[in-house]
Amino acid sequence: MRHIAFIGFGEAGTILASELAHQHRVVVWDCKLRGGDREAMLAKAERAGVQAAGSLAEALDGAAWVFSTVTAGAAREVALHSAALMQAGQYFLDLNSVAPDTKRQASEAFAPGVYVDVAVMAPVPPARMKTPLLVGGPQAQAVTDVLNQLGFNARYGADAVGSVSAIKMCRSVMIKGLEALTTECLFAARAYGVEAEVLASLHASIPSLGWDAAFPGYLISRVAEHGVRRSEEMEEVVKTLRDVGGEGLMSQSTSRVQRGVPQQMQAYGLDYAGLEPFSWQRLADTLKGR
Repeated sequence: MRHIAFIGFGEAGTILASELAHQHRVVVWDCKLRGGDREAMLAKAERAGVQAAGSLAEALDGAAWVFSTVTAGAAREVALHSAALMQAGQYFLDLNSVAPDTKRQASEAFAPGVYVDVAVMAPVPPARMKTPLLVGGPQAQAVTDVLNQLGFNARYGADAVGSVSAIKMCRSVMIKGLEALTTECLFAARAYGVEAEVLASLHASIPSLGWDAAFPGYLISRVAEHGVRRSEEMEEVVKTLRDVGGEGLMSQSTSRVQRGVPQQMQAYGLDYAGLEPFSWQRLADTLKGR
């Protein structure tokens, strides 16, 4: 097989690229490779066992499979730039969390059969390559079969580009919304000194979620670590809702909460790595100036 390329070497891209690198030649490209983070990115690529390309064109040249794992805000631009560099016989797998219409517009720039809509249906860690994927587009069934041969956990979703992304984005209304609601709820409860009582009440109401265990901390950790990226995704969720006549009022607020926590952390000179082992209580206290 010709090499596999990844555009975007963040959390998901790094995990999937490093897994595939055990048996395949993997080439990565990330915009940070041309900036101040270049040396850190080169070291990261070496640890992952992948080759860092000198440009997007170099990464795509001769690639059989191209995985786009960038931010939601950059997804369409990356797809359009890639379309001009790719040829029939290559596959561009768009794993980014964007509105169905955003993916449909991106697909129109590619030669027929090249663009594949992929919805990542859970966080890539901890399941890594076994994270559930839904595959959509005219070549979806054939691509699903090859992805599973490569070791992914892929399932055919639809023949039309945009359908599997609609599933993903509607799901995000709930998942990212629950993260934001939990953060808002428990930060306020902590400030009032009643978080134990609130958590006990939530557990009594919905015990299956595990409000008395690690679940609340996990939800808030996702906001603290990935809130900016999730905020961009929620902006695409709002677009998804508006494209079918909705207003997306709750999702707009989710986007603000997701972005707001990392912004507050930045104001205090905090990054997620410096908070490990993560404690939502410690973070709430720090952001309250305690």
